[in-house]
Amino acid sequence: MSKSLDNLYKNQSHIFKYILYLASIFFIVFFFPRGGKFKYEFQKGKPWQYENLYAPFDFSIKKGDAEVEQERMAVVDNQINYYTFNTNIAQKAYNEFDDKFMNSPNLEAANPIQKSVLKEIGVGILDELYVNGVLPKNAKEIGSRGLYLVKQHEAEKITFNQIYNIGEVNGVIHVLLQEKKLEEYEDLYVKLFSDIIIPNVTYDESLSLKAHEEELSKISYTRGNIDEGKLIIAKGEVVEAENFKILNSLKQEYESELWNAGNYYFILFGYTVLVALVLMMLFLFLKKYRNEIFRNNTKVTFIFFNILLMVFITTLVVKYNETYVFLVPLCILPIILKTFFDARLGLFVHVLTVLLLGFVVPNSFEYIFLQTVAGIVTILTVSEMHKRTNLFVSVGQIILIYVIGYLAFHIIYEGTLDNIEWIILVVFLLNGVITLAFAQPLIYIYEKLFGLVSDVSLLELSDTNSKLLKELSNKAPGTFHHSLQVANLAEAAANEIGANAMMVRVGALYHDIGKMNNPTYFTENQITNVNPHDELMPVNSAKIIIDHVIEGIEIARKNNLPDRIIDFIRTHHGTNVVYYFYKKQQEQDDEVKIEDYSYPGPIPFSKETAILMMADSVEAASKSLKNPTYQMIDEFVNKIIEGQMQANQFLNANITFKEIETVKKVLKQKLTNVYHLRIEYPE
Repeated sequence: MSKSLDNLYKNQSHIFKYILYLASIFFIVFFFPRGGKFKYEFQKGKPWQYENLYAPFDFSIKKGDAEVEQERMAVVDNQINYYTFNTNIAQKAYNEFDDKFMNSPNLEAANPIQKSVLKEIGVGILDELYVNGVLPKNAKEIGSRGLYLVKQHEAEKITFNQIYNIGEVNGVIHVLLQEKKLEEYEDLYVKLFSDIIIPNVTYDESLSLKAHEEELSKISYTRGNIDEGKLIIAKGEVVEAENFKILNSLKQEYESELWNAGNYYFILFGYTVLVALVLMMLFLFLKKYRNEIFRNNTKVTFIFFNILLMVFITTLVVKYNETYVFLVPLCILPIILKTFFDARLGLFVHVLTVLLLGFVVPNSFEYIFLQTVAGIVTILTVSEMHKRTNLFVSVGQIILIYVIGYLAFHIIYEGTLDNIEWIILVVFLLNGVITLAFAQPLIYIYEKLFGLVSDVSLLELSDTNSKLLKELSNKAPGTFHHSLQVANLAEAAANEIGANAMMVRVGALYHDIGKMNNPTYFTENQITNVNPHDELMPVNSAKIIIDHVIEGIEIARKNNLPDRIIDFIRTHHGTNVVYYFYKKQQEQDDEVKIEDYSYPGPIPFSKETAILMMADSVEAASKSLKNPTYQMIDEFVNKIIEGQMQANQFLNANITFKEIETVKKVLKQKLTNVYHLRIEYPE
């Protein structure tokens, strides 16, 4: 049991990667669309590259989205709403008129004949108003199409001028009295009807909506049928508009036919195999070319998380509306990966992600082409993210590539620049805006979540007025000055060989912070002739010197320095020997354990940490040079770095002999400048 647990503990890193691998496959396949894939790739305006295609079964030709939408809009535009006529309100108006007319004080002087005539006119006004009813003041606009008026459960279509609005009542009274030449009674009738006439026609939303839905349901999503065995397209024939619609209809029908109970697991298996192959390529790439990242499960998880995130977002957008697929800022992926790792890894992961998304998006060839080119442009243009203008310029170039690529494809498909979908160009612009808006915040969030370091953080850490560096300059001014010199040397060397110069500089600034605990035990901080090592045994002195690495790591962690900076503290002496005290002890005792005088390591495991080791050793040892000459510096630098190479300090660092020679050359030039030397020309 204990042996099994021990094996489990030893292999926990590999087990985690297996789990991550399988979980990623599961989620990506889960995000994929539920359907098979049509076995032919075709594009509008391009020749059919396969053999003659005959209909494998009967299917309907589906209308395009634009065509269906046009029919829907026609239904909406021609919609006639329903209104309900309330008979009770109309009858109530007649009754109230009888009552008020008979009791009106204004008619007391009128004789019975006049009253009869005036009453008949009043009834005529009511008949005119309530023949089709009266609408309320804020009634829904009817329009020229008219309306359906529902009386006694029967609907009658009338025009908009056959019904009155409550605001038109006085106008109706005026016209009718004018026809009878009884204008002097207008005020009487207006006053009489002001409280009697009440709107009795109301908009019937339920009935109107039901009728509208019924009309929409009549829209056919297909037009015509293709019989089994009929020739759809011949080899070499250009895919024109009509053929394109037929092929799309066949594709949709074919994919829906494939995704049934019988084929479900086979299709799922196919998706799983393809996704597994893509993710396996990523693992193999990391293991072969980025072994440092491969060994770090946090970094591997970070990479896989970003792939899953892009697949998930793209899938959601495609399900909502595939027109907006380019709204997903996929180029954020290479930006982020280049920021935290390097350009090669960023591009590789971007291409793999685009390949996976080819299963999700429509027009996969166009999508893969545009996104791949955009990713390459991103990698080539995005640099020094701490400079804000760089991101703006890069995003502008990405948008330009999208637009140019889209227009080129449009010309291929249509043969003209007419009928450009401007919404797509707007989507490209929004893609750039989203990239600008989310790139920096995501980088900051990822730094906190995954403990990674970006150029922006490095720029902040390089500020010599930061709390920790101010403390170093106060407690160990000599060490602080040494760190600045090493930073300048290492940065120059990193620039020459294409390493991360900002990372090296920051690592150099903090590599000796452990000396703050015992500053006077290091010669650069000794301002008097008193050397505390004179009173110690060599082994104790060596321990104090060696411990500055361990203490530096502790100080760095207390101050929340990123792990990548702590790596410089851990590795800047590698497993080298504190040679001075080792030789001093040998003079006193022949039996000396070299382990007691060796740094614990590890040795440098990147170009950057290797550069720091070389720069640190050369700068520190250069203080011992007396009256240096160019030749002396040349031999001095060669001796130190070749000694480190013989001690196998650079075995794990991915640095070449050529790059080491370049670093040596830079260090020699810089030291020559420091000592203001000129090359001695032969006589």
